[in-house]
Amino acid sequence: MGEQFSAFPYISLIIFLPLVGALITSLIKDEQGGTLLKGFGLGVMVVDAIITLPLYSMYDSTTADLQFVEKLSWIEPLGVQYFVGIDGISLLLVFLTQLLTILAVLSAWSDIKKSVREFMVLMQVLLTGMLGTFLAFDLLLFFVFWEAALIPMYFIIGVWGGKRRVYAAMKFLLYTMSGSLLMLIAIMYLVFVHYDQSGAITFDLLDLYETKLSFTEQIWLFLAFFLAFAIKVPMFPVHTWLPDAHVEAPTAGSVILAGVLLKMGTYGFVRFSLPLFPDGSYYFIPFIFVLSVIAIIYAALVAMVQPDMKKLIAYSSISHLGFITIGIFAMNVEGMQGAVLHMVNHGIVSGALFMLVGMVYERRKSRMIADISGLSAIMPVFACFFLIVTLASIGLPGMNGFIGEFLCLWGVFKYEGATSAFPITAVLATTGIILSACYMLWMYQKTMFGQVVCDKIAILKDINSREITSMVIICILIFWIGFYPNALLSISEESVTNIVTMVNDKHQLSMPAVTVALNE
Repeated sequence: MGEQFSAFPYISLIIFLPLVGALITSLIKDEQGGTLLKGFGLGVMVVDAIITLPLYSMYDSTTADLQFVEKLSWIEPLGVQYFVGIDGISLLLVFLTQLLTILAVLSAWSDIKKSVREFMVLMQVLLTGMLGTFLAFDLLLFFVFWEAALIPMYFIIGVWGGKRRVYAAMKFLLYTMSGSLLMLIAIMYLVFVHYDQSGAITFDLLDLYETKLSFTEQIWLFLAFFLAFAIKVPMFPVHTWLPDAHVEAPTAGSVILAGVLLKMGTYGFVRFSLPLFPDGSYYFIPFIFVLSVIAIIYAALVAMVQPDMKKLIAYSSISHLGFITIGIFAMNVEGMQGAVLHMVNHGIVSGALFMLVGMVYERRKSRMIADISGLSAIMPVFACFFLIVTLASIGLPGMNGFIGEFLCLWGVFKYEGATSAFPITAVLATTGIILSACYMLWMYQKTMFGQVVCDKIAILKDINSREITSMVIICILIFWIGFYPNALLSISEESVTNIVTMVNDKHQLSMPAVTVALNE
């Protein structure tokens, strides 16, 4: 993987414009009930997305090289650099991050009424942290952005959440920080090993890719990184913080949490775990496949008995993310391409589902399925959008949810050297799609049809123009990606191929040493 430097700090502008917007937001005096603050914050996010648009035409998808690279010395005695750039994988996740942050603010327009200034400041700081995480290629810089995205979400849940918001926010913080601490220790060890081999202290990810590690070192370092990323995904059995966080978070927090923050964990597997520790990654494939299949089936079964729509969607996210992890560890281009595409698809669909539930809650003041029925007669436009997003979530062909899951499963079937266990893994994972149809269609049938037995439902108003605009954007993406997935796959193909090739080549070279270590 090479580097193509940029003469203009394009990537830095994209990362830090929201942070500048947060500083300005903190100084704005708003006597209009927060409308000016929300409008300014939304405007900054839209401008940031517009600035990013030329990247999609300027980005050269025929190479795996990092592009628009900016590299400056930051903490020189420690070899820490401000090193940012973009490849096809990062580009797709930047698109997802900016889109969902804009939609999250739109969903909060009438939902957030207290401390609007603080909320908008935190949303913009959160955007900077998420973008930096996907664009940093210095390990310490990555860790700083990773942690920077954690704190704003903690406050968003803890201040604007539901009745048990403090408990949910603290659980979210403790889980994610515990994993982060182990990852930091592993980063420091990796840097010291590289220093012993090369005589240079560096946190440059591309240099650290060349570090030679023993099989035992790879096992322990992989586990340290794995725990941090597995908690963030979250994988079974470290998933229990997610349903609580989703139930208590405001709608905007749930949209960002499900749509973007969870993808930071799966991105970490692709960018760090596999290429840094290829032997460790191969060693733990059966273990990760087992955890992923358990997550797919177990979370789907738990979702089927949830009385709260938000909690049902939270467990569905855990189930769908299991497809992403088996796609990543299939160790082939098809599986990883499916995983990267499904990161985007799941972000769009899960974000839309939480927005739709938020629209119901804002009107009915309840998310309980038992309290809601007959909405299709009262809110027909809402019911139409809900149906489209529901069908996308269960992977209906022609919609974006289908192709990502299909490629992930195909990657598992194609796993080279697989025994009969790996096709069985794909077969078991496929049952998650069937279960998904069961709980999603059950929720839709219970809430949209039947008699309107409650006076509070009979007087509900259909969604307004702001909400319709958000859902139209979502639906366009659902069908566009569903019918033409190559628009996204072509962007990430070379980057994914480069990572898969790097991992497989390094593993093949070290196979004799690994065999000896295993025999001992």
